[in-house]
This record gives sequence, C-alpha cells and structure tokens, in this order.
Amino acid sequence: MNKQRNFNNECKDSDERDNGRKYGYSFDYDVMHPFMIKSFAPFFNNGSLLELGSFKGDFTKRFLPFFDDVTCVEASDVAIEEAKLKLGNKVHIINSLFEKATLPKRYDNIVLTHVLEHLDDPVLVLKRINDEWLAENGRLFLVCPNANAPSRQIAVQMGLITHNSAVTPAEAEHGHQCTYTLDTLERDAVAAGLKVVHRSGIFFKALANFQWDRLLQTDIISNEYLDGCYKLGQQYPDLCSSIFLMCEKGDGE
Repeated sequence: MNKQRNFNNECKDSDERDNGRKYGYSFDYDVMHPFMIKSFAPFFNNGSLLELGSFKGDFTKRFLPFFDDVTCVEASDVAIEEAKLKLGNKVHIINSLFEKATLPKRYDNIVLTHVLEHLDDPVLVLKRINDEWLAENGRLFLVCPNANAPSRQIAVQMGLITHNSAVTPAEAEHGHQCTYTLDTLERDAVAAGLKVVHRSGIFFKALANFQWDRLLQTDIISNEYLDGCYKLGQQYPDLCSSIFLMCEKGDGE
C-alpha cells in the first residue's frame, strides 16, 4: 500500500469526530491492560522484552516489574515524547516504522498488542519478528481486537456496522486496516513462519467501550464481576474483547 500515513494524527483521540466517542478508554487502560499482563505472565521468558507499538507508554509501564531490559519501537514521535515523560530512562525507545527498523539484537519476549490491525503488511512485520528479532527460544505475545466480540455482533444487529470484521470510519481514522478473528490472526502468524503455541481470548465483552467506561464509574461492576468476565473469556475466546496468540520462533526460510 502506497498511501502516505500520518502516525501522529492516527494516535489522536476522536471525541469530536465520533459524537463524543473516544479511541482510548478507561476500560482499555484499567481493565484490559491488567488482564493482558495476567494472560501473558505465565509464558514470560527471563531476559529482554521488545514492545512493538508502545504508543504513549501506558502499557509499557506494566512490564517494568517483570523486565529490566525493555526496548520499544514506535512510529509516532508525538507519542514517544509523552512516553518518555512517563518512563524516563527505564526503557530504550526507537522512533521507526517496523518495516524499516534496525534493531541491535534478538529478544526473549516480543509484545505486539492492538497493533497488527494497523499495519499495511502485517505478514511482512510478523516475518521480521520470526526471522530477525525473536531469540531462538523467544516468545511473541500477539493480541488484536476481536471481530466476533459480542459488542461488535450486537452493533451489526443494530445496523451500526455492516459485518463483524468491518473497519468502522473511526477505526480507519486511527489507522486500522482490518479487524481480525482467531482464524485470520492465526493465518497471518503461520504465513509469517511463526509457530502458534497457545490460543486464547481476553475478557468476555458484550458492551462497547464507552458503555464500560460509564459502568466503571458506578458500583454496579465489582472486581469479582471483572474477574468473572476474564475467566469466562478463557472458555469462550471467540467471544472476547481481544484475541491472543502466544507464538514461538518457527523455521522461517
């Protein structure tokens, strides 16, 4: 794809562009981020971590208790400036496109969360991860929004979007190129040469993010309820907010 992209514009929120709806919600930061870490932690390798797409550093902070050696690659220099204010010198941040990045070594853990759907050529980047950046026994933690989340399926039935895997206008403004399902996510991982070791979902989700944000401000939702949604997601990954693959290095070329 040859279109020119402005990654600084894509990282802006969208209150005015979508009837007050936002791109980043408290639900993402306060609910999904901790549950992603909970899903990843049993599979973490000792050693280094590479985060591809660190945005403004909010998720990056959650890795610091686990790793002393953290490198981030981010395309938006505006996002990087905000990340540096939060992270200081605790991580090494590289301002680059993934397609062009030159990294100094291979990594024991690589994290790619809610990023693959933004890429013009996701298989190319996944192949770079497999062939160039994963250590021999390294692990990739790959998470994407789920097209089949009940909240999206309800939106289809309401006529708000045309089909589960549609890219909405607001998502397109933020650089989304596709919306993955478990089978299409695994298709791209395998096409890149990666070995899929573990498949799961993160957090059973029947409400939209803006609805969750309103509920989280009340006493209707308890921590026990959130834990229940997380556990239910392990049973029904295809009905989760996000889908998760843990991959290891394949044979490649």
